[in-house]
Amino acid sequence: MSRLRVPVALLALVVALVLQMTVFSHMAWQGVVPNLVLLVVVACGLTLPPTQALVLGFTGGLLLDLVPPADHVAGRWALALSVVAFVVARVKPDVRPTALGVVATVAAASFVGCSIFALTGLLLSDPAVSVGEVLTVILVGVVWDVVLTPLVLPGLMRLLGRLDPRAAVA
Repeated sequence: MSRLRVPVALLALVVALVLQMTVFSHMAWQGVVPNLVLLVVVACGLTLPPTQALVLGFTGGLLLDLVPPADHVAGRWALALSVVAFVVARVKPDVRPTALGVVATVAAASFVGCSIFALTGLLLSDPAVSVGEVLTVILVGVVWDVVLTPLVLPGLMRLLGRLDPRAAVA
């Protein structure tokens, strides 16, 4: 069972990426698309060990960086989602998180991930986002992620939790 957790999480990352780039790209609000990959990374961070979550966060970020229509310097999303995955995995509670706790975690993770991505863009002189737009982009990203949390995280966390060998023993 434990061997399936990472491949299932990787499959969830790929499905989220495809949906984000195809279906949700047409639902941009003020130029910001919902970040389904970030939601999958948060689910991984809440259910997997920190090292596995970190690898999946980096993989999801690298996919976002390299899949067209990527219009930024490669590595920015990889850095942001690596930090998000590691932080979420390190601060997750030892007990099952509540619905409010998961939403708060997503909001904080989205804020951190979008902030890292936006600030690295400013540091690298990315013309896509100006200093004045950074806060708006971050807040819209957080709202998108919080709104989509009930649709993505409960099912994925339940699935990854069922594949946990510790759950089968207990």
